Amino acid sequence: MFFKEIQGQESLQNTLTQAFEQQHLAHALLFNGREGSANLALALALARYLHCENRQDKDACGKCNSCLKHSKLIHPDLSFIFPVAITKKVDSKPTCQDFLPDFRKIVIKNPYFDLSDWLFFIGADDKQGNIPVEESRQIIQILSMKPFEAEYKLLLIWLPEMMNVGAANALLKILEEPPQKTVFLLVCNSPQSLLPTILSRVQPVVVPDFTENQISDYLQKKLKIATENANAIAYLADGNLSEAIRNIENVDNDNFIWFQQWMRECFRGIYKDLWVRMETFDGFSREIQKYWLECGLDICRETLLIAYGSPENIKVSNLKRDFLVGFAKAAGHIDRITKLSQELSQAIYYIERNANTKMLFFNLSIKIIQVLKG
Repeated sequence: MFFKEIQGQESLQNTLTQAFEQQHLAHALLFNGREGSANLALALALARYLHCENRQDKDACGKCNSCLKHSKLIHPDLSFIFPVAITKKVDSKPTCQDFLPDFRKIVIKNPYFDLSDWLFFIGADDKQGNIPVEESRQIIQILSMKPFEAEYKLLLIWLPEMMNVGAANALLKILEEPPQKTVFLLVCNSPQSLLPTILSRVQPVVVPDFTENQISDYLQKKLKIATENANAIAYLADGNLSEAIRNIENVDNDNFIWFQQWMRECFRGIYKDLWVRMETFDGFSREIQKYWLECGLDICRETLLIAYGSPENIKVSNLKRDFLVGFAKAAGHIDRITKLSQELSQAIYYIERNANTKMLFFNLSIKIIQVLKG
């Protein structure tokens, strides 16, 4: 990854490269951006720049031996820690080393992917990803060795908020007494989930969302999407490039239609159809179940904006806008939409804690019926 390949991050690029040139680069950087931002891409570009043997003006050269290794993410002084889960391939105590070839593949293909993309890629979309305590020993082992080729040893941790307590404490200990010539690159979506003691020992790098034009430009140049389609997808993505890429295949539209049908069945109290939908819901992975419910939360938020008379703040298709207007009227009261949001949030909480999804979904449907009927 090069800085020049990242849309609209010139200011951060200049800040990072100048800090290094002036020998003011912190030993631990926290690239904080929401899903679909350029936080991982920026961390990778900085890693290549730090290792480059012939640095150019504000970017790596792309031709030296180090850059060639970074193109394949196989530089011996760049290590990765990331969430893993049990799969058919690795059915016991998974570690990052088990999935390192897969991680390299998905990063090279699309550095803007998110956790659900990653778990689906490795065949663990029905599991909860995390960074297990076993990785704490791996972190210590990696950083106990001196750099092999470069001046700096780099450890990139993708989604450190997914660390369990043991791994987080191990990271904290190393951050307190960092080895010489070591730089930590933490790529985070939810810094509020990190230990306060970790946050106090890292330099935050706040990564903004992409603009609509930047997403459209990326889709046209990188993925060869027609201008009209790219503009429409970028409009709906709300700054999330990962979601924009998924929307190319109409994933968001499918989830909207699924939620729309579910709400209509609840409003009419069609228990037979809800039972069939429950069976379908139970057959999908927990990550997809969470994603569907999160889509429902987005729809509730958009419906509240409609109800409060702020439709100009909603980026949706005309089809979805018509549904939101009708849904706001059908719910009949703002408090009901708020209550519906609370029920969806609670269901996501229980899915994350491995609740029985059949019972959960049917019980949630009954509660939604009660909410909509007042």
